Amino acid sequence: MLINKKKRIKYLGFDDFWFIIIGILILSFITDYLFSNSFVRLPFDKAIISWSVSLFFSTCDWFIIRAIMILLRKRLPDFKDNSKRIFLFFIAIVSTVFLVDVFGNMVLSFIWGLNYNPLSRAKILVPVILISTMTMAIYEAIYFYVRLKKSIRDEEQAKQMIVQAQLDTLRNQAQPHFLFNTLNTLRDIIDQNSKEDAKEFVDKLADVYRFILESGNANLTLLRNELKFARSYIHIQSERFGENLTVHWDIPEASLNMMIVPMSLQLLLENAIKHNVISKSKPLIISVKVENNSLYITNKIQPKSTKVPSTKVGLKNIEKRYGLISNEPIEIKNDGNHFIVSLPLLKSSDQKNNYADTDY
Repeated sequence: MLINKKKRIKYLGFDDFWFIIIGILILSFITDYLFSNSFVRLPFDKAIISWSVSLFFSTCDWFIIRAIMILLRKRLPDFKDNSKRIFLFFIAIVSTVFLVDVFGNMVLSFIWGLNYNPLSRAKILVPVILISTMTMAIYEAIYFYVRLKKSIRDEEQAKQMIVQAQLDTLRNQAQPHFLFNTLNTLRDIIDQNSKEDAKEFVDKLADVYRFILESGNANLTLLRNELKFARSYIHIQSERFGENLTVHWDIPEASLNMMIVPMSLQLLLENAIKHNVISKSKPLIISVKVENNSLYITNKIQPKSTKVPSTKVGLKNIEKRYGLISNEPIEIKNDGNHFIVSLPLLKSSDQKNNYADTDY
């Protein structure tokens, strides 16, 4: 434990090599000053001998108490064990100081022929116990701080893992939602169009899914990439609706490098197509534009006479993903005539800091 630096750091919270050396020296001088004041009363050579006795006792006390402290930390490592461990540690300090004093003075009495008087020594031991307790309290304070810091870091990392798991679930939820609706579209094309149209649709659908796979597990994507995906999706839908479906794109070049939740724009376009009448007499016009660092998706409300079954995934999915990633919420407005959703355009720095940060 004294030589292995990694073990010292593991059980003590820091490398205490120099703390031991300096601490024992200071403790020995303080003890000598309080009880003998050797360097004032005695000649230098005798003062050194007298001080060496204090050094001997300080060294024995330090290393024995330190070993007991490490043993208690191994046996009682949790925060809930703090009270029990500290109580036992204090008992160990008192016992160690007393026993070291008894056996140490017995050895010195044997060498120098002195008589050991337990009653007179007891008065000296009280301040020694107090000094030892205060010294070991420094160890405990550092140990508590290091454990608290680690606990905070572990908690933040656990939160990050939970948030990431939620994002993964929502992202995987969005993809079957997209597949469900595109398969419905494919069925309509097979019913109404030639096999060649159906084959072309499947080819384009494969391109769209290739884009989904290539986007990987990203929580945010560049607006330019999302637009490319959304335009491919609209191109697929145009196979079904022709000129009855129109999307007006108003995206300035400067906004293309902003970031957005993947598949959010596509999901909103999909919902607009799914829940509104699209016909020659009632063409559906969707506006996609950037204003005030937000992407606005607007369509006129043209409800279908027959209510279309909804998986209720789209808007909730987008709201939850934005809520997990950013402090910027999406806005949804329905004035009876138009349905408007605004998606905040983000930067990497706008993401919530879910990673461990214990500098505070």
